[in-house]
Amino acid sequence: MENIKLVAILFVSIIHLYILFLEMYLWTSEKGIKSFGLKNKEFAQETKVMAANQGLYNGFLAIGLLWFLLIDNTNGIKYLLVCVIVAGLYGAYSTRIIKIIYIQSIPAIIALLLTLFF
Repeated sequence: MENIKLVAILFVSIIHLYILFLEMYLWTSEKGIKSFGLKNKEFAQETKVMAANQGLYNGFLAIGLLWFLLIDNTNGIKYLLVCVIVAGLYGAYSTRIIKIIYIQSIPAIIALLLTLFF
C-alpha cells in the first residue's frame, strides 16, 4: 500500500509540473489555448504574464510535494494535498470548467486518503 500511496503523490506532483509547463510555456500556443478554453490567441497573449505566475505556483506545489516525500514529512504532504484539492475545487467553481475537479482535485483526494489511512 505504501507504494500505491507514493505513486499517487508522485502523480499529483507530475500533474502540477505539467500544468506549470502549460501555463508558463504553452499558454499562447494552440495546445494552451485549447487546454484552458481561452477565447482566442489575443486573449492568451494579454494574460500570459498572469498565467506564468499561476504556473509558478503550480510548480511550487509539485516541488513541495516532492520535497516532503524526500524528507518523509507526512504533515507537509497532507497540507499541500489539501491546497491542491481546494485550488481544484475553486478553479472548477470560478471558471465553470468541471473537468478541473477530475484533473486536479480527485487525484489529490485519492493521494490524501491514502496518506491519511495507510
